[in-house]
Amino acid sequence: MSVKFLCPYCDQEFVTKMVLGDHIKSAHSDIIESAKESIGYTFCDACNQVPYCGIKVYVKDGRIIRLDSWENYPNSPLCSKGFATLQRQYHPQRLGYPLKRTTPKSLPDPRFVRISWEEAYNTIVSKMKEIREKYGPEAVLFYCGDPKEMRPAVSRLATVFGSPNFGTESSTCFRAAALASQLMFGLIVLGNPPTRDTKTVLIWGTNPAWSRPFDMPKLFDAKEKGAMFIVIDTRRTPVADKLADLHLQPRPGTDDALALGMMNVIIERKLYDKEFVENWTYGFEALEEYVKGFTPEKVEEITWVPSDKIVAAAELFATNKPGTLMAGVSTLTHTTNAVQTVRAILTLVALTGNFDIPGGVTVPTYPLPFRSHDMGDPDFIMEKKKIEMKNKRVDKDYFPVWAEIVHEQIQVNLLPEYVREGKIKMAILFGANVTIWPQFQEYQEALKNMEFVVAVDYFYRPWTHNYVDIVLPAATNYERFEPFIWFGRKIYVRKPVVKPYLEAKTDWQIVFDLAVRLGYVEEFWGGDTKKGLDFILQKAGVTIDEIPIPDGKVIPPPGPEEYKKYEKGLLRKDGKPGFPTPTGKVEIWSTILEKYGYDPLPVYKEPEESPRSKPDLAQRYPLILITGSRVPMYTHSKWRELSWLRDLMPYPVVNINPEDAEKRGIREGDLVMVENAHGKIRVHAHITYLVPPGVVDVSHGWAMIPEAHVNLLIPRVFDPISGFPTYKAVLCEVYKA
Repeated sequence: MSVKFLCPYCDQEFVTKMVLGDHIKSAHSDIIESAKESIGYTFCDACNQVPYCGIKVYVKDGRIIRLDSWENYPNSPLCSKGFATLQRQYHPQRLGYPLKRTTPKSLPDPRFVRISWEEAYNTIVSKMKEIREKYGPEAVLFYCGDPKEMRPAVSRLATVFGSPNFGTESSTCFRAAALASQLMFGLIVLGNPPTRDTKTVLIWGTNPAWSRPFDMPKLFDAKEKGAMFIVIDTRRTPVADKLADLHLQPRPGTDDALALGMMNVIIERKLYDKEFVENWTYGFEALEEYVKGFTPEKVEEITWVPSDKIVAAAELFATNKPGTLMAGVSTLTHTTNAVQTVRAILTLVALTGNFDIPGGVTVPTYPLPFRSHDMGDPDFIMEKKKIEMKNKRVDKDYFPVWAEIVHEQIQVNLLPEYVREGKIKMAILFGANVTIWPQFQEYQEALKNMEFVVAVDYFYRPWTHNYVDIVLPAATNYERFEPFIWFGRKIYVRKPVVKPYLEAKTDWQIVFDLAVRLGYVEEFWGGDTKKGLDFILQKAGVTIDEIPIPDGKVIPPPGPEEYKKYEKGLLRKDGKPGFPTPTGKVEIWSTILEKYGYDPLPVYKEPEESPRSKPDLAQRYPLILITGSRVPMYTHSKWRELSWLRDLMPYPVVNINPEDAEKRGIREGDLVMVENAHGKIRVHAHITYLVPPGVVDVSHGWAMIPEAHVNLLIPRVFDPISGFPTYKAVLCEVYKA
């Protein structure tokens, strides 16, 4: 009996495998070619970091089959969240079609039905025109949450439409720290990783092991080369454990006092950089007098940090130079003293002369002319027109310093007030999650009370979308090419590696489509998003098509890197020496804060809730609650849909020190209540030395488990300068459920 070999494509029989192989090669070459794997490249949006990490994508038969890190890409390798984007890509609950509400927003069930894109666009455009006609264009809020890739496009649409009221989730994240830096230096400069010249690294209020893992190789390399590390963090993080020569653990909300205590030591012992202070700072004499009240012993009482550690940290940073700073942004600004805290920490950089020197805190001499990824190119977002419309900003009377300096976006945290006052009637939301805010039920009510709300997202999220009128499906990072990304002077682009899921569209395309239907054909290049990106790139003399994938393209600088640019007129637009501030110097004494009636020095004020400010309340609620700290497997509220990550942390927890747990009879895994004057939630206890005695840390972002949502415990109390909420310094108690 002879053996026959069957062709898998046409069922013909052949005598030998060799003959079969020849047949397949000749007769079915097209099928073989289509079955081969192809490789594509994209940017990861798993975190809200900008720029993003790079993903190498393997595709077969139009479907992604596996992922890898993008070789030679600056941010690498991929973390667990990056790999989990593959599960998100094919998640059965992804939005695939536009949805329209069929019941009044006064009813809890929206009863969404599928509609066409044409109906969705026509309805949205009609409502935008109606609101503009009745109340003015400024009554429409344009908002971007996470990811951040659509921000420039949405910002441009807001400007062209005539609304200065464009906002982002940076109202609770990055922008207060950036504002503090602008008040001091006239620039956004919040530190950078060490270089080969760095001798001391001051890591303050950030845990890059979990928030920016791509920075960790630089830190370990610096450690191996002899750099000393000062880590200031209430928690005993992996970075503190593995890198710190000195670990200072301040009471939550007292980082400002700790910085002032370090200044006291530096000034009292004449360790400051006299040349830099005398020539390039404004307000040193007033600061010198103010910090006399912050002796190490006094600061120990305030912060819980031993006085000898305060002295040691101050001396090390001032003398073992050059030193750099890596400062957290949201971690340091989630108190009622947000801006002043960051200003105090940045003052340490100025006092020690560690600004813009090799190995110190630097700014690039020749950055690409696009500004930042998330703020948007000034010309593309039409920033000059935004400034012309500033009198129509809804935040100008609440936060005048923010409104003067932060041109590209408003402060959104008072959205309930803006709606109650009749100033905002409609909102277009991209990647929005209303539960990011304290007492978020007030923000849900605000959406409900608007005349019309549109949301764009990957998934249907009832805690936000039950309060809107139309939901649109967004294409993922694997399905879009907008925008481009750059590191230093090297630009990277991508192409879609698979087709959009069902009828999903890219955020940029949705914006451009709406703009064209509103009549802004010329301003939005006839709806061609590629031409919009080329409008930005032409500043660097290239187009999207001229940037190779995956290698990217370096735009050569016009000259060598310079340091001490303030001496050479390289920081100011007028070419004069100094800083782009009103005085031309680093403003320790802020003339802008002074103009608006705020304390011009980086003064310390107790948190709104603390054992010192409210001792009676502390008797009832003796623990200090911090929220919002990063964990390795999630970024804020994202990723709970994905079992690949959910298996790593299946439920929300409160981190509690063993000493505090024992006092309360709490064991590992117990269901416990976390309660304070604002509400209570139920979570699982995790007993750990991550937090010190007297402090508990509750994981955030669990909107799908309402009884565990920690923002119910956060009051709507805001930093008066920036409007930032107090996620990291309120009082509470924990007890068994």
